Amino acid sequence: MKNNNFTKTLIVIDDDVDLTKIFSEYLTIHNFEVLAVGHNGKSAFELYQKLKPEIMLLDLMMPEYDGLYGLEMIKKINPNAKIIMVTADMTKNSKNKMLELGSDAIVYKPFELKEILLTLQKLNGEG
Repeated sequence: MKNNNFTKTLIVIDDDVDLTKIFSEYLTIHNFEVLAVGHNGKSAFELYQKLKPEIMLLDLMMPEYDGLYGLEMIKKINPNAKIIMVTADMTKNSKNKMLELGSDAIVYKPFELKEILLTLQKLNGEG
């Protein structure tokens, strides 16, 4: 079910700079346009407001402002924002918080890059 004509815009937020580069390159190859990368929840919120991407990939655990901060602030201004949380934290408490704040999907680290792509496609109604 490959549609090579579609492009989705997204922002990648993770405090691991290398991971944001890998995500960006991989997603660009698969017809996603990475508008920006950021490294904490505050930059997630600021970049979202400025660039209005169709999808956010947002890490949960980051220094200063975490992913929950970004998720909560973005959903306050746009409850329909599509946000995929990415985390190594598999606790029920964290999962419940992400779902309560409106996360559209959760991908657990470690993961295969293909898993991110499948989650994005599901979010777009292609899966």
